[in-house]
Order: sequence, then structure tokens, then C-alpha cells
Amino acid sequence: MRKQFRIISAALAGITALGALTGCHGSRKTSEFIVPETFDASSPMTVTFWAKNDTNRTQTDIYRKAVSDFEEFYPNITVDLRLYTDYGTIYNDVITNIPTKTTPNVCITYPDHIATYMTGENTVVPLDALMYDPEYGLGGIGVRFDAPTADEIYTKYLDECTLGGQHYALPFMRSTEACYINKTMVEQLGYTIPDELTWDFIWEVSDKAAEKGADGIYPVNGQNVMIPFIYKSTDNMMIQMLKQLGAGYSDSTGSIALFNDDTRNILRTVSEHVKRGAFSTFKISSYPGNFLNAGQCIFAIDSTAGATWMGSKANHQDIDEDALVDFEIAVKPIPQFDPAHPQMISQGPSVCIFNKDDPQEVLASWLFLQFLLTNNVQIHYSETEGYIPVTTKARESDEYREYLSLSGTDNDLHYAVKISAAQLLLDNIDNTFITPVFNGSASLRDASGQLIEATAKSTRRKETIDDAYFDKLFKDTASLYRLDSISADGRAELGELPTESKALITALICVWVLIGIYAAVKTVKRRKSSHNKQS
Repeated sequence: MRKQFRIISAALAGITALGALTGCHGSRKTSEFIVPETFDASSPMTVTFWAKNDTNRTQTDIYRKAVSDFEEFYPNITVDLRLYTDYGTIYNDVITNIPTKTTPNVCITYPDHIATYMTGENTVVPLDALMYDPEYGLGGIGVRFDAPTADEIYTKYLDECTLGGQHYALPFMRSTEACYINKTMVEQLGYTIPDELTWDFIWEVSDKAAEKGADGIYPVNGQNVMIPFIYKSTDNMMIQMLKQLGAGYSDSTGSIALFNDDTRNILRTVSEHVKRGAFSTFKISSYPGNFLNAGQCIFAIDSTAGATWMGSKANHQDIDEDALVDFEIAVKPIPQFDPAHPQMISQGPSVCIFNKDDPQEVLASWLFLQFLLTNNVQIHYSETEGYIPVTTKARESDEYREYLSLSGTDNDLHYAVKISAAQLLLDNIDNTFITPVFNGSASLRDASGQLIEATAKSTRRKETIDDAYFDKLFKDTASLYRLDSISADGRAELGELPTESKALITALICVWVLIGIYAAVKTVKRRKSSHNKQS
């Protein structure tokens, strides 16, 4: 019966894959992975795993322990861990290795990156057949450790890992952005932090804090350096502002809508506050947490995953101890245009598997990917920063609940700012969003931030910022990131399915109906047979 179920599952997954491919423009052929009947636990094999640890030694230790623990369950598998300090380098290395077929087995990544990886032929493994395999799927009976089932992974985060109706990754951790605030200075300026931050409030307070005294010293901090508002990720800044305004960015078919009047207005606002000395960016001025902790910044917007660097009592510091300024810190969701309908980005690493000639090697990679979703890995990794686990199994565990409840009891594991950042996301999961993913969406993301960076730099150079400036900026940015060709080609990985795909989905539904009828008939026959024997 199990074998019959596998055959049916493979057939269904195949139909789904065909539908996905028909609806995905700009990607090459992807073959459905056929799960081996059994896992070969006797043959030695190596699984390479490329991961990011952000120079965090605790995260490194968690990865190494995960590798060691997994190898105890599967002694024939050796996991070769390679650590990177940023996702961009992982992305570039994967792209470089695709032509030579030397990609890793398992890779920490983002869906935007996967969409580009898929332009290679059969590079990334579609995971649906693996996920729902009764033997080796999520929580399968043949898995040697306590893996979560598909139902125990948050649907919202699973959906973020789909391209064209197929899962090409599983979520690993999730974060969003937070506004880390020097509450002491805000109140010193005569303001009270509202329950919900607005852009108007941020700009008003920042402009006030940017006022210098006659002696060139800023009254708000008594120093000769003050950048009231610094944004770490300007691509997220632009994307979220456009989303909050209901403005164009890109649509579900992959069409580029970034270069619009709302974008111009956002850039004009940015220019105005840069001119007043009230706003800057990470790329221009450096890491916002350093300025915040030195009393030289009031609003520092960064990922919740960067929470352990925020605050004068943070256990991660990148400035001299004598430069630290003691202050009360507040952690808030990012500012909104409409606080009644908040919008904030959902981000955080996912994990994908690359195709190899040996199906056993792919299956070994899949087993290790599952191990990254076990409670020990999920809970302990999330405790290193303001991440949250992606499984209900981890979040609802007594261990994770106790961790949250001990916020502020120390400045290390239970650092209040870190747990506040995680709680911020837990409270706002329904207010998070993702952007459409397609081959070129990573470039679009980079371009959105470049618009802010370029405008800020031009303002600092005292260039004229007008419609002619924006016309040229839009044209140059589209050309630099090749967005004009993406828009023209309409190469999308997500969006409304064409007629052929809809037909395939209809066929999929029919198959499920036939399976249901078959199962019902078998049940009736079994009952009749049993009744006849009893008679």
C-alpha cells in the first residue's frame, strides 16, 4: 500500500511540477525529483552546506552542533560546513559554480536568489515530492529524528518559499525590521513616542535633533556628531514605503513598476531631510547601531536579527567602551503612513537543495535540511538574535516560551532588546508581506535601494534634485540593473497561470477525485467482504 501511495504521490507531484513550469517564464526545465524507495545508510557520502553566521560565534557553534548531532543519526553522512559572513557572497559563489556543476548540496538563501539559480538547467530541487513522501518526507516514518510535519511549519512561511506553485526551499528563520529608538533623547526634545510610529513623527523629531547650536554642537547630545535617523537597508525602506502607500513596485507577473510618481515623492522627502542633516544610510555613514550606542543617532532602523547590537548594554559592540552612552532604548515596528493598516516586510533565510546525479545524495541533503527544522536547532538559533522559529512545534514548546518570559533577566541570552524585537514580529506576523519573486527580482530589490542611496549622495553633493534629475536617475538605474530588459521580457516566476497550467491543475484535481472514489470503493468492498465472512 505504501508503494502505491508513493507512485500516486510522485504522479501528483509531477503534474504539479509541469503546471509550475508552464507558468514560469525565464526559467529552464526543472525535473521532478523521484524519491528513492529506501535510503542507502551503508554507503559513505558527503553533503556540503553553505551557511551564513554573521561572524556570530554562537551561531557557528549551533551549526557545528547541528552537524555533529545529525551525523550521529546518520553515521554514513558527513556534512561539510562552509560559513559565510553575508548572503551576497553565497549568492555570487553559487552563480559562479552553476556552470561547472559544483554547487553545494544545501544552501542558506533567499527566494529572490533561487529564482536566478533556476535559470540553470535542473539546478534547484523542487521539494514537494520530498516534503510529502510518507517514508522520508517531513516527519516521515523513516526519518530517524523528531522532524516537524508540514502542518507544523507556518503556512505563511512555506508560501514564501514557492515559485510557480512549487516549493523550492523551506524556511529556516524569520525576521522583520524594527526601529530602535533612543527614548531618552526623544523625551529630551519634548516628544513622547507614540504607540504606533508614523513617518511624520520620525521626520519631525529627526529635523529637530539635527539643529546645531551656534558653536556647532548639537544641543540634543552635546556632541559635534548627530545623524538623527539612519536606515540600514534602503531597499527595504523603499519597498515598505511603497507597499504602505499602495504604490507600484512589481506585480505578480514580474512587470517592473518601481519608477513611478510615488517613488519620486519618497525620494524628494529623503532629499529634504538629508539636506537638513536629519537622515543618512548605512552605505553612506556606516552601521546605525554604532551611532545609536554612541548617542549620535535617535532612530536606527535595522533587522530584528540585529537586535544584539542595539543599546548601550548590548552584548555585541563595535565601538570603544568609552564611546558608549547610557540611554533608555525602545523597540518599535517601522514607521507607517497608515498606522491602522501596518505593513512590514517578512525576511529571513530559507534553505534549498541543489540537484546532483546521485538521488541518494539528494535524499541525504533533504534529511539534513529537515534536521535544521528540529526544535534544538530552531530554538537555539532563534535565541542568538531577534529571529523567530518557523515551526509551531518550536514556538509552542515550553523551552521557547520560557525563553521569552525571561526577557531582561540578563544582558546576554535574555537581553531585553533582542527578545522585544522577536516579540515585535510574533505580534505582527499577519502584518508582514513579501515581494513577488521572479528571475530578476533580486536586481529590482537592489535598484530600489540604489534610488535612495543615489538621491542622498547627490543631495550631499548639493546637486539639483528635480524632475529632470529623477528622469535621469530612473533611466540610469534601470539600465544598471538591466530592469528595462526584465520589464520588456516579462519574465516572471509567479503570477496568474496561463491556460495550459490551469488545465494541468484541473487534471490534478480530477486525479484527487479519482483517488477518493477509488478509496471509497475499496472501503465498501472491504466492508462487504468482512460482512460476508461474518455471515
